[in-house]
Amino acid sequence: MAAKTKTAAKKALKKAAPAKSKQADAPVRGPKVGAKAPDFNLPTAGGGSVKLSALKGKNVVVYFYPKDDTPGCTTEACGFNEALMQFKKVDAEIIGISRDPMKSHDKFAAKYGLKFHLGSDEEGKATAAYDTWVEKSMYGRKYMGIERSTYLIDKTGTIRAVWRPVSVTGHVDAVLEAAKAL
Repeated sequence: MAAKTKTAAKKALKKAAPAKSKQADAPVRGPKVGAKAPDFNLPTAGGGSVKLSALKGKNVVVYFYPKDDTPGCTTEACGFNEALMQFKKVDAEIIGISRDPMKSHDKFAAKYGLKFHLGSDEEGKATAAYDTWVEKSMYGRKYMGIERSTYLIDKTGTIRAVWRPVSVTGHVDAVLEAAKAL
């Protein structure tokens, strides 16, 4: 019976977390499934800090987002916040990371009542380690920014699923299903 449960969990994880880029023939950027997650230590909203390696023994969802209080980022953050108790049931911590300053994170967290870690990566070390700082294009203008990306990390610090690039609709549910399979 235990073997069936593990097989079902592996199938759910594989189904919920595609490891390939949605763009045809585009290589998957950043750390891959099965790799050790790059560590980081970031200041967080509310005057705290979060160090990934200090969360060993817990499952961790690390999601990178472009900017506080913008439509897609707000939808994603509020979705994780609404599902926070479900993530806690599977012993999973949530960490949202952007390059916004702490003042912006504090306002964003307060405005929407966000109860999970919002890490400020102003120096760009975490975004560099996960290769989420990329060239983007909008209305023909090219600029550098964060590619919306999510990493599901297991209790040993190993990356178990990667979503890149992320479509916000249905994303939190897909991450939760994958976390349940760990």
